[in-house]
Amino acid sequence: MSKARKTDPQSPALHAADSHDLIRVHGARENNLKDVSIEIPKRRLTVFTGVSGSGKSSLVFDTIAAESQRLINETYSSFVQGFMPTLARPEVDVLDGLTTVITVDQQRMGADPRSTVGTATDANAMLRILFSRLGKPHIGPPSAYSFNTASVRASGGITVERGAAKTKTVKATFNRTGGMCTRCEGRGKVSDIDLTQLYDDSKSLSEGAFTIPGWKSDSQWTVQLYAQSGFVDPDKPIRRFTKKEMQVFLYGEPVKIKVNGINLTYEGLIPKIQKSFLSKDKEAMQPHIRAFVERAVAFTVCPECDGTRLSEGARSSKIKRLSIADACAMEIRDLAEWVRGLKEASVAPLLEALQRTLDSFVEIGLGYLSLDRPAGTLSGGEAQRVKMIRHLGSSLTDVTYVFDEPTIGLHPHDIQRMNDLLLRLRDKGNTVLVVEHKPEAIAIADHVVDLGPGAGSAGGTVCFEGSLDDLRASDTVTGRHLDDRAALKESTRTSTGALKIRGATANNLEDVDVDIPLGMLVVVTGVAGSGKSSLVHGSIPAGEDVVSIDQTPIRGSRRSNPATYTGLLEPIRKAFAKVNGVKPALFSANSEGACPTCNGAGVIYTDLAMMAGVATPCEDCEGKRFQAEVLEYRLGGRDISEVLAMSVAEAEKFFGDGEARTPAAHKVLERLADVGLGYLTLGQPLTTLSGGERQRLKLATHMAERGGIYVLDEPTTGLHLADVEQLLGLLDRLVDSGKSVIVVEHHQAVMAHADWIIDLGPGAGHDGGRIVFEGTPADLVADRSTLTGEHLAAYVGS
Repeated sequence: MSKARKTDPQSPALHAADSHDLIRVHGARENNLKDVSIEIPKRRLTVFTGVSGSGKSSLVFDTIAAESQRLINETYSSFVQGFMPTLARPEVDVLDGLTTVITVDQQRMGADPRSTVGTATDANAMLRILFSRLGKPHIGPPSAYSFNTASVRASGGITVERGAAKTKTVKATFNRTGGMCTRCEGRGKVSDIDLTQLYDDSKSLSEGAFTIPGWKSDSQWTVQLYAQSGFVDPDKPIRRFTKKEMQVFLYGEPVKIKVNGINLTYEGLIPKIQKSFLSKDKEAMQPHIRAFVERAVAFTVCPECDGTRLSEGARSSKIKRLSIADACAMEIRDLAEWVRGLKEASVAPLLEALQRTLDSFVEIGLGYLSLDRPAGTLSGGEAQRVKMIRHLGSSLTDVTYVFDEPTIGLHPHDIQRMNDLLLRLRDKGNTVLVVEHKPEAIAIADHVVDLGPGAGSAGGTVCFEGSLDDLRASDTVTGRHLDDRAALKESTRTSTGALKIRGATANNLEDVDVDIPLGMLVVVTGVAGSGKSSLVHGSIPAGEDVVSIDQTPIRGSRRSNPATYTGLLEPIRKAFAKVNGVKPALFSANSEGACPTCNGAGVIYTDLAMMAGVATPCEDCEGKRFQAEVLEYRLGGRDISEVLAMSVAEAEKFFGDGEARTPAAHKVLERLADVGLGYLTLGQPLTTLSGGERQRLKLATHMAERGGIYVLDEPTTGLHLADVEQLLGLLDRLVDSGKSVIVVEHHQAVMAHADWIIDLGPGAGHDGGRIVFEGTPADLVADRSTLTGEHLAAYVGS
């Protein structure tokens, strides 16, 4: 009967449940999207392309993924939602056919010193249970092997109530065995403050002994606090302080005192410095403050735990002569083999789960990492792949996976492996949405969506939908550049000197000696984990002549924008103040000029508890952020809010000549335009910028620093094929202006354009850490002795 039904031409039509095979988006207006309507096939791999800033992330992350997450959150009770992040509904008319979205982005993992690769992936938790069951000698439960858990002992009387007249006090003792090293508190490093960087001990406080930035003026409140505290003699040189005076001066407990009739809190210099400087993010500091912190504070390996973070007890318990510290320090691929050799029936399910997790690391190309690697030191690409691990073995199907440039940080040799993983997720019946620029990753797409045609206000529309072949034949920016190939240079620059690195042993480097030529464009390449960053960021001697631009994210609130981040607002405020004869502070929305109703935010935020808060434009300033009287002051016919609404390109012309001519502002704007950010508005919040835009904003800022050597870490991150050519032009201009440029990069176009290539390898982890090639790109292609040489030869068609 069932067979007849299968072949019966009169069988009923497709079941209604099988008709939901599309994700439908209609009228999306998030960020720069211009009423976008699109249908995305389910259970297929769709790649979203377009120039940086065209609206890809706005469509995929801020619309589709955000709405899916919001709808899932709404299924919980209001009590539970009160503990979850509140999400507003995206600006879109219709979103239909959504499934559960799992977002795997390139946001770096938290830089908390207690977070490691092991703690971020549950591998550490499973190892702790394993050692608590099999470790000899047995020292306690899993917490005894945790560097985040301190040992606690307490005893005393507790009151027990068992009815109205049955209250009694009993003695109780509480013990918890933790694995934290007591000296470094589980951080693996101890900080040591260099007192010579804080003050000149040959001078007295009244003679200006402090050398801390901002503390040099005798009239400064903090200086007066110490000088008039009464705890030390302000007229005696610091080196002549008694032992008691020195103790109070450096380590005194907080105490209330009066200085010039004002109540203030006095505390020792060391805790004061720790609160004022060391508790803040270094990236957010002004350059001179950051330089002071780097001079004054030295982090050294903890002498008690030797950097393992663990107590002596945790290090003494072993399985097959290996402690948990030894296991976490091994490369994960070696640890996987060690775990495979453990045969113990009592913990078989645990061993199986741990084995599966460790094998996933190896499969995804991260076998060279160790579990004790601090999570904050992972690159954006490594962090994204670590997040993928928990999804590889998942039995869930009909899930939508969203990836943000999963090939970041991958050598061409590794991209095929990543492609295979994406296809595996799709073949299990999942929808895979990928934001990507690299042709090798676009090539595996079942469906391609191209956004543009430009960036910012010039983008936000769908230029193309269809197959890869149709994209190649289309006249879109992506279609025209898809088959672009940079040619090898006919002639390369001549070196003007060399940066000598001798005996480099950082991480996996094996006593590397190399001369990096100066006055040239040098590309350092090699497979992921081969030691590129260790060589460039960890071994080049730091000095005033080296400007390092890495992938650390920009810190900034919704009040921060390109004008404030780059320092552009300072000359603009001064220009407004000079023309109008008033104070510069009036032209800051974070200072005196701020609208008092919204405090310069431009919007009023209403908290709705477990529901998404509502932001409404401020009625008094109409979203302009400034007081009405401030907007009456003009420069070149524009008020300050109109200037902040300009694009970089428009502002460059405005401040270039005429009444508003401001050379200091024009220089900053030229740099922003040089890195391809001419479409950004000056007042656009930093929180709305894409990853690629943020890195180029950082590059534009650092270009102002006086350095002869620029070190860049994958500057093509987030760049469209069409933008790479502009980046190469910028690098050429830097070199031609007398700078030396060293780039850590995988993009073949940058390799082909280099004057000199240093290739590390041949593999990753302990299989890498050696120089396998030095020379020109043409020599590398002709040689073909390395993986990089083979892929570059294929790229240039040799």
